[in-house]
Amino acid sequence: MKIRHVIKLANLPLAPEEEEKYSQQLSKILDYIKELDSVDTSGVEPTFNVSGQKNIMAEDNIGSCLPQDEVLSNATQKRNGLFVTKGVFEE
Repeated sequence: MKIRHVIKLANLPLAPEEEEKYSQQLSKILDYIKELDSVDTSGVEPTFNVSGQKNIMAEDNIGSCLPQDEVLSNATQKRNGLFVTKGVFEE
């Protein structure tokens, strides 16, 4: 694998001496992964959760709601039944 390709994909501005350093490190990592690929794991159950914990989801409970006109009663600006706010992404 060419380190310059990885650098370009990651959009990393590296000096030539850094390229050499990271190229050597990446080669060592990839060699280690090749070594792991040679291990026989045919009898090993796939693991996706090592802690055994599960997500606990709360039930959705629908409660009473305020009428829309009451919700918007203190709005400084409103349009078509919605709050109007200053744009977040405007420059």
